[in-house]
Order: sequence, then C-alpha cells, then structure tokens
Amino acid sequence: MVQIAGDCKGDDCPKVFTTDRNSIVVQGDLVTSLDSPDGEAVVEIPRRVWEEAARALGR
Repeated sequence: MVQIAGDCKGDDCPKVFTTDRNSIVVQGDLVTSLDSPDGEAVVEIPRRVWEEAARALGR
C-alpha cells in the first residue's frame, strides 16, 4: 500500500492509501452511529484528508 494522504497527530492518524489491486483503503475513526454489514466498518476522516487524496489521484 502507498499512503497518498494523511493527517497525523500522535497516534490519531486518518489516512488514505492506494493498493496494487487498483483500490483505495481508508483509515479513520470508527463510526458507531451507523450499522454496517458483518466484515465491514464505517470510518470517518477529515474532509481535508479526502481532498488531499483526490488531489494525489489527479482529480
């Protein structure tokens, strides 16, 4: 995986990665106010990290 965006403050590091499978991986704070299917999770990342990832992808 290659990190293309991130906002680290100590151990709290929301990040966005690209993979060799042509996909995106997002690391962020777990959101418990929404239900998700087994094996999936909903995470929240700051908008500025998402915008940084979009710029890194050329969008």
